[in-house]
Amino acid sequence: MFGQLLLGVAGNRGVRSLVTGSSLSRPVVARFIAGDDVDAATAAVRDLHGDGIAVSLDRLGEDITEAGQADETVAGYRDVVERLAAEGLAAGNEISIKLSALGQGLGPTGPRAATERAHALAELAHAHGVDVTVDMEDHTRVDDTLETVRALRRDFPRTGCVLQAMLRRTEGDARDLAVPGSRVRLVKGAYNEPPEVAYPAKADVDKAYVRSLKVLLDGGAYPMIATHDLRLVNLAESLLQGRPEGTAEFQMLYGIRSGEQLRLARAGHTVRVYVPYGTDWYGYFSRRLAERPANLAFFARSLVAG
Repeated sequence: MFGQLLLGVAGNRGVRSLVTGSSLSRPVVARFIAGDDVDAATAAVRDLHGDGIAVSLDRLGEDITEAGQADETVAGYRDVVERLAAEGLAAGNEISIKLSALGQGLGPTGPRAATERAHALAELAHAHGVDVTVDMEDHTRVDDTLETVRALRRDFPRTGCVLQAMLRRTEGDARDLAVPGSRVRLVKGAYNEPPEVAYPAKADVDKAYVRSLKVLLDGGAYPMIATHDLRLVNLAESLLQGRPEGTAEFQMLYGIRSGEQLRLARAGHTVRVYVPYGTDWYGYFSRRLAERPANLAFFARSLVAG
């Protein structure tokens, strides 16, 4: 409930202008976002590789209003993929793409155009040994997003997708995706969803997360266990005991629970950190604040200290 309220406030244009226009915001934002450009993204990849951690890069900028912006997003991802390849950092890493940033919401032809742009990116990434995962956004986009994933997997079977445990439909989607080799990032969800389509109580979301994880594991899929909830991390570790190496991986966000990321990597698990970069950071940042009250408290303390 608190998170939904905060997301509602964050959506206010005045609040957005206040936060993005404040010089005090940038040092706090830097905790969660690697930087503005490809140089910053590449530096983050290099640093994490030094700790034995893989990366999923997200070029921020989902709130587009015209096709030209979608083409700029494609060009930006091309730049970062080619930079990773040039610096020997491609293998084992991935890019995460939001279809809204590729024009999914731009009119009736938007979903098809976004799929075509995603296919072009997947082709480039695949050629350099970089994986692609398609992010999931709010519940109104789930069907179109899953259709794009199915289309991409016909040519690029390793294309990953994301499922949000908070949505009531997700356990069924997990069953559909629970096939050998299917890369599925399982998250709790960070969008402001109505109770008709999403579980409002955290306890119910946690239970749904575990159910979907078990479905994916039992079906032979490759779950990408994306959570900072230590109870769920420990439960997932117990579910993985006795299973072959390479059955799953853990994912966490840049700037959150770095110590736990290192612990998991040193325990022999594959760990991937989701690294966002770019100048259009507000939407991503507000969702991170809404996910955990501790993040909001950190933000507030930093502003006061500034």
